[in-house]
Amino acid sequence: MESKNNVIAFENFAKGSVKNITIGNKCVIYTRVSTKDQANNNMSLVTQKNLCEKFCEKNGFEIIECFGGTYESAKNDERKEFNRMLAFIKKSKEKISQIVVYSIDRFSRSGANAIYIKEQLKKSGVTIQSVSQPTDTTTSSGRLQQNIHFVFSDFDNELRRDKCVTGMREALLRGEWCQHAPMGYDHIKQNGKRMIVVNELGKKLKNIFIWKAKEGISHVEIKNRLEKQGVKIATQRVSDIIKNPFYCGLISHNLLEGKVIDGSHEKLISRELFLKANEVKQGNPGGYKIAIPNDGIPLKHFLKCEKCGCFMRGYKATKNQKYYYKCGTFGCSVNMRAEAVHELFKKELEEYTVSVNESIDGIIKKYITHTYAQLHKDSDDEKLILDKQLNEIEKKVERIEEKFINDELSKELFDKYNERFKIEKREIFQKLESLPKKSSNLETCIDKAIKLSSKLNAAWDSADYLEKQKLQYLIFPDGMFYNKKNNECRTVRVNSIFVAIAELSRLSIGFKKNNPDDESGLSYWVGAHGFEPRTLCL
Repeated sequence: MESKNNVIAFENFAKGSVKNITIGNKCVIYTRVSTKDQANNNMSLVTQKNLCEKFCEKNGFEIIECFGGTYESAKNDERKEFNRMLAFIKKSKEKISQIVVYSIDRFSRSGANAIYIKEQLKKSGVTIQSVSQPTDTTTSSGRLQQNIHFVFSDFDNELRRDKCVTGMREALLRGEWCQHAPMGYDHIKQNGKRMIVVNELGKKLKNIFIWKAKEGISHVEIKNRLEKQGVKIATQRVSDIIKNPFYCGLISHNLLEGKVIDGSHEKLISRELFLKANEVKQGNPGGYKIAIPNDGIPLKHFLKCEKCGCFMRGYKATKNQKYYYKCGTFGCSVNMRAEAVHELFKKELEEYTVSVNESIDGIIKKYITHTYAQLHKDSDDEKLILDKQLNEIEKKVERIEEKFINDELSKELFDKYNERFKIEKREIFQKLESLPKKSSNLETCIDKAIKLSSKLNAAWDSADYLEKQKLQYLIFPDGMFYNKKNNECRTVRVNSIFVAIAELSRLSIGFKKNNPDDESGLSYWVGAHGFEPRTLCL
C-alpha cells in the first residue's frame, strides 16, 4: 500500500482552493417610515438611526453615509432615497460591505423582489444587517431566515391591505365616506361623531348645478361667474363637480363595484337637480333642453329619428297633458304620441319574449354555453401569446437590472432600456384589457336571461324610468330608430344572447327530435360579435 505522503507530490494537480470569507467593515445606514404623518409626528426616524449607529459601533462598522430619514412606502422599490443609496453603493470608491437597517421591513416589504435585490447586492459583496433581527448571512440557514423575514413583510402588507379594503368597503356600504371630502365640504366632530357638512364654499358651488340645469351655460362661463364671487376654480374641476353624485347625497367608489349608496353626509343639492344638470351637460344634437327622468317618456335618450339620426326628445303637451316624442332637428316633422310609440316598442320586445319549459331550458343552456366557449377560444389563444411576451419582457428587465447592479451597464443605457420595456409592457397590458372578458357566472347569467326573456313586456311595464332604460339598452345596445313613413321602431343590433334564446326556443323542439346532441349548427344561432352576457339587474 502506498504511503499517504506520496500523495503530496500530486498537490500541484488539485483543483479549487480554501475560501477565506472576509467581511468588510464599511457600511451605510438606511432609515425610513411609511407616511408623512409618521415622519412629522414621531421620533421613529431618530430612534432608528441611533440604534443603527450603536449597532455599527458595537460590531466595528465604519459608517460611510446615511440614507433615508424620510417617508417612503416599501410596498414597491420605486423609492428615491432607496435608489439613491443603491446608486451610491455601486459608484462609491469605498468598498461598502453592509447596509444597516433597524429591521428587515425598513429595507423592503416587497417580498420576492426584495430577495432579488438582496441577491444582486450579495454578488457585489454587500449584505444587509438588521439591528432587531440579526442573522448570519454567511450561512445557508441565516440567508433562509432573512428571506423568510422579507416574505413575511410582504405577507403582512397583504393582510393590512385586505383589512383596510374590507373596512373601507363596509364603511362605504353603511354610507360613510372614508376619504377626504370633495370641495365644498368640511370634516367636523359633533357629539363625538365624525360628520361631513357643507361649508361656505359649498354654498357657492351649489350655483354650478343651478346655472347648468336652468341656463345650460358653458363650464367657462360658470368658472367666470364663480371668480366674480371670489371662487377660483379650474374649468375641468367644474366638470368633475357636476359629475360627482356626492353632492346630491350619494356615494360612488371603486370598492362598491358599480353600486351607488346613500351617504350619511349632508347633501348640497337635490337628486333631481343633479340629474338635470348632468343631462344638460351631456348635450343633445337637437339643441333642446332635456327634462329630468320621467316615467311617461322612458324612451328618451334611447329612441332616434331614422330620418336624421338624432335623439327624439320627450315632452308633455300643455293642452291635452299627453306625452309626446319629437325630433328637435330643424325641418324634421316627426312628432308622435308617446303611448303609440310605446306600443311599437313593446311589439319589438315581443319578438324576443319566449315561453320556455324545462326541457327547452336545458337545450338553450347547452347550446349557448357551447357557443360562448367557441367564441372566446381565439381570445384565449391571444391571451397566451401576450402572457408569453410579457414574461419575456420581465426576463429582459431582470437581466438589465443585474447588469446595472454589476456595473456592466451605464445608468443612461439602463434608463433607456427600462423605459422602452415599460412602454412595451404598457402596450401589452392595454391589449390584455381589450380582450373580451369571460363571464365568471355564465350559468347564472343565462338563467337570468331566460327568465327575463319570458316576461320582457311585463318587466318593462312595471319598471321605473331608470330600470326601463337599463332594460332597453340591455336588449337593444345601440338604441332604436323610429321610422315615421312606415310607423315602426327598428334597431340595428340586438343583444345576441336574447336572439339566441328566442331562436333556440322556437327551434329546440325540432332539434331535440332530430338529433339532440348535434352542435354543429350552433354558431349559426348566436352571433359572433357582442356575445358578452351582461349583469341582469331587473
